Amino acid sequence: MANILILGIGNVLWADEGFGVRCVETLADRYAFPANVRLLDGGTQGLYLLPFMEEADALIVFDAVDYGLPPGTLKRVENDGVPAFMGAKKMSLHQTGFQDVIATAQLMGYCPAQMLLIGCQPVELEDYGGGLRPAVAAQIDPAIAVALEKLAEWGIQPRPGRTLCDGLADSSIRRDAYEQGRPSEVDACRIGDARFLPEGV
Repeated sequence: MANILILGIGNVLWADEGFGVRCVETLADRYAFPANVRLLDGGTQGLYLLPFMEEADALIVFDAVDYGLPPGTLKRVENDGVPAFMGAKKMSLHQTGFQDVIATAQLMGYCPAQMLLIGCQPVELEDYGGGLRPAVAAQIDPAIAVALEKLAEWGIQPRPGRTLCDGLADSSIRRDAYEQGRPSEVDACRIGDARFLPEGV
């Protein structure tokens, strides 16, 4: 494969929504990849990801996906099945956005020829400022193992080490800093802005 994009999408501010981003961060912390492999925190960027898709010959996506399976279940989907699953339920704005990215890339004739979605069924989404739930966090290593297996099929064998790139989030919201620094549920409302919630919520 000439160029491979490894993409984590989701919103780290909403509990298990951050699964995909945390997977890419972990990959970058553990492995040194060759120059033709790009690691990217896609966040909730939607169509802004199109230029990265255009450059890629193959794509691996990590995300929290509602497969209708037990919470914490990991599932892989490949090639033509990827956009179908990412649009299965409008669980969040970023999912719809990325389905649009794939559809647009296909229409423009530069969608990656090979695609792999590694998704985890979320446990909790409605926890603003919350971190990954244990059942979802426990799937980071298995998800990375699936990605490394696919990369090996494509002839990519990363070395132990680190990948330094500008496509990841600022260090202040990386998983350890974020989860250790966030206030408790007592100190901070986790379901939105308390000023605008109905009385008694």
